[in-house]
Amino acid sequence: MKIKSVLIILFFAGSFFSCGNKQVNHSTDNKDNVSIDTVAINNESQLFLKDLEENGDYVNSKNFPSLIKASIVNEELDKNIHIIDIRPQGEFKKGHIKGAVNKEFEELPAYFESGIKPFEYDKIIMVCATGQLASYTTSLLRLMGYGNVYAMRWGMSAWNNSYDNWNKGLSSQFEPQLQKDDNPKNKPTGMPELATGLNSGAEIGKVRFSKTFEEGLDSVLISADKVFAKPDAYYIINYERKDKYDNGHIPGAVRYKPDATLGIVSELITIPHDKPVVVYCGTGHNSGFVTAYLRLFGYNAKTLSFGNNGFMYNKMNNEKQALSWMPFSKADVNDFKVVK
Repeated sequence: MKIKSVLIILFFAGSFFSCGNKQVNHSTDNKDNVSIDTVAINNESQLFLKDLEENGDYVNSKNFPSLIKASIVNEELDKNIHIIDIRPQGEFKKGHIKGAVNKEFEELPAYFESGIKPFEYDKIIMVCATGQLASYTTSLLRLMGYGNVYAMRWGMSAWNNSYDNWNKGLSSQFEPQLQKDDNPKNKPTGMPELATGLNSGAEIGKVRFSKTFEEGLDSVLISADKVFAKPDAYYIINYERKDKYDNGHIPGAVRYKPDATLGIVSELITIPHDKPVVVYCGTGHNSGFVTAYLRLFGYNAKTLSFGNNGFMYNKMNNEKQALSWMPFSKADVNDFKVVK
């Protein structure tokens, strides 16, 4: 299996890698007010990270996240593309994009390995109901080295109004509970133990990708209702610009900068591995990509369904121009043809 992923940028003082369990010495990150102590990075995480470093930098590239509009997919239907719909078979049979094949998430590695010749296509488009699970899936496939895979933004909801799953998820229910104070990052605690028993970064990667696909999609998403009911039960990551974070976020949420979190060891070691992690952004697409990466490394991460759209929809609409929010709207819905 081809592995293509993250360049590990070690920018903290006294940092070093080797093949044994090592103590990584860190300085204090004054900007985020995080006191960084000496933290042990386990051997397998080091090996996996080193292998990813040597095989690309997807999560820090201009291609991350890899999203494509439904309108572009429609324009290219007669071109050299391949559409994979990962919705349940019953939903697929009710209507899907012409030429799309229906595959279960768990069978995708084998399908890419022997069912198709992935690199013969200009684009491979992943489709789901809302685009969020397609984003999660695309992230894993891109990290495996399939550099022509894209997630269709907003999912089938953007393709045809008859398959809209977004409007039922839009809510402003929790706007009164939003917090504006900054929350500090967790004290560094290291990274999860991968426990594969292997001593090759490439082999560890194969096991981790296989296990992540075997886990399926049932536990990837989490609702705003559940998070707001008990926010202290989760380590909540806000994956947004600072002005958006400052304007209002989930109580207790900690901001991690887009383009400056994944693959950065000093950032990853502040994400707890003994507590459920919830990642959210404006639409749930970017957070889907982030969640896939974190789960690959053993974090118990979930992405918030519908993102900010699921708890502060009116606020997003009211401040759309000022903060460049992306609230879902009728303008995002097309009337493209489906087949049954």
